[in-house]
Amino acid sequence: MTGPHRIAVLALEGSVGFDLGVPAQVFGAARDEDGEPLYEVRVCTPDGGPIRCAAGYRVHPEHGPEALDWAQTVITIGMQQGSPVKDGVLDQHVIDALRKAARHARMMSICTGAFVLAAAGLLDGRPATTHWSYARRFRRLFPRVLLDPDVLFVDDGDVLTSAGVGAGPDLCLHVIRRDHGSGVANRAARRCVIAPWRDGGQSQFIERPLPAPTEASTTATREWALHRLGEPLTLRELAEHARMSVRTFTRRFREETGMSPGQWLVHQRVEHVRRLLEDTDLPVDQIATRAGFGTAASLRQHLRARLGVAPSAYRRTFRSAG
Repeated sequence: MTGPHRIAVLALEGSVGFDLGVPAQVFGAARDEDGEPLYEVRVCTPDGGPIRCAAGYRVHPEHGPEALDWAQTVITIGMQQGSPVKDGVLDQHVIDALRKAARHARMMSICTGAFVLAAAGLLDGRPATTHWSYARRFRRLFPRVLLDPDVLFVDDGDVLTSAGVGAGPDLCLHVIRRDHGSGVANRAARRCVIAPWRDGGQSQFIERPLPAPTEASTTATREWALHRLGEPLTLRELAEHARMSVRTFTRRFREETGMSPGQWLVHQRVEHVRRLLEDTDLPVDQIATRAGFGTAASLRQHLRARLGVAPSAYRRTFRSAG
């Protein structure tokens, strides 16, 4: 069957309203070059009836469980209450419907929607993530799941999971990028006025002490460095630009980004490599120079360590997807 890719969002009692709206908003912004939608999103409930969201209002979707049979992708969304999150229990008819859907559909979850997939047995033995503050409970309820609570999302092929709330758009954009290439995903992000890419391996925004507003920030230096990725930037040069000692700069940089300056530079250089591989025909050695890796061998080493692929494979994937 041709036409837009079919997505069903399953809403249960206690669903988070923000998560409920994210798939339709982000996937709905994905269009082809003629402006035609690439996805059709339907929200459903297990019986077609209304559910009460966590914020205290009721939602009455237009679709029932038949949407799960119709869908090519099924998304379970975050919950702040209800049996899956409280005690790992899910109604048997919902378990059966999700397991049936998993035979033909890609499965996704946003935030604590991972509890729903796990309660249906669809995450056993697989890597997954959820909101960091629910990680201890998740591990207790679902010890067979390979939980990583420190990342924004996990792509395990036909099963994808994301972290809390704000990571839902990241996962949706990642799927659009995987399905149709970076150009379509970037246009969808601009339409939604959200960041076009936050790598799945980026740390969740776990509680960390933030610098006081009166303290100096490394923001300007980071912006300065982004325009000089091809240069051999040293920690001392970065600290001097920020007018701080190396020790103070390193401490404040980590407080503000969750990474050391060196880790941040490598991350930004890899992201620059990705954009150049996706959007240009430059040879790998020229991309290595522009991104600050110096040699093609160094670029390949960092790209493989970060993404597990060679530059040629990455470029081929996105060119074929586009």
